Amino acid sequence: MTKALFLDSVFQDRIWGGTKLRDFFGYDIPTETTGEYWAISAHPNGPSTIKNGEFSGKTLIELWSEQPALFGNPKEAVFPLLTKILDANTDLSVQVHPNDTYAKEHENGELGKTECWYIIDCEPDAELVYGHNATSKQQLIDWTRDGKWHELLRKVAIKPGDFFYVPSGTIHALCTGTLVLETQQSSDTTYRVYDYDRVDAQGNKRELHLEKSIDVTTVPHHDAVLNITTKTTGALTKTAFVESEFFAVYKWDIDGKADFTATAPYTLVSILSGEATLIIDGEATSIKKADHFILPATCKNWTIDGHVSCIVSTPAK
Repeated sequence: MTKALFLDSVFQDRIWGGTKLRDFFGYDIPTETTGEYWAISAHPNGPSTIKNGEFSGKTLIELWSEQPALFGNPKEAVFPLLTKILDANTDLSVQVHPNDTYAKEHENGELGKTECWYIIDCEPDAELVYGHNATSKQQLIDWTRDGKWHELLRKVAIKPGDFFYVPSGTIHALCTGTLVLETQQSSDTTYRVYDYDRVDAQGNKRELHLEKSIDVTTVPHHDAVLNITTKTTGALTKTAFVESEFFAVYKWDIDGKADFTATAPYTLVSILSGEATLIIDGEATSIKKADHFILPATCKNWTIDGHVSCIVSTPAK
């Protein structure tokens, strides 16, 4: 079996969500405040389902457990990656995530959450929260307690095509008018630091997690240092964004016919724009903007013929 695994996935309604998942990608979103599409997920809070081939109808959770050879017989107990698309129609809460050790102890064995963002689209003059200005834990505590958010939070200007690596312990938030593809560890643990005093439909403020946030925040903040490289070979322009202990993330811009050989046990592919033909063992399948699929371990070589831009991730080597 060498077919790619195409996925039907789960939408998540969010207080800050909107309609860009429909407007930009054409998805049939369930609400006008749809904030997230868990495009490639084996997390219990939103598992993807295989929609083609002999495993049609199986969840990615089931496939990971029942067909380990598809993933190179991995050592991990759970599928380690999660690909999302996020529509920040309004500001997300300011938040921070724990590392594996802290999450295992405090969140019932959940993985920690290191993530990264590829900015698909954003409004002119858009920005995001990335890091903080506190120089000590005590200053972090004081400024958080006193609501000195302007002094504490560090904002960064963004534009389409930007990439940010967000290690666990980094205070961060997407801001209004931003459409992002996120690659992360398979975790749903978020500690809210600040939520702009918003209330839900029932008039209630969302829970904050200040004690845990203080515990896990890295002080002082240091920007992740990335060595982003771009190389063109024939029809393929490949941008390497990050190769970390958790995942590797690339962008493929294909203009013509490009041949690939697997360099990882499995490869996650999300099509951001265009359309093409995916050819595996002589069998052709149409792929297009908004498709998400996995090239399993049984797929050693493939060809993409057409004009597409993709975000691609693989597990850590």
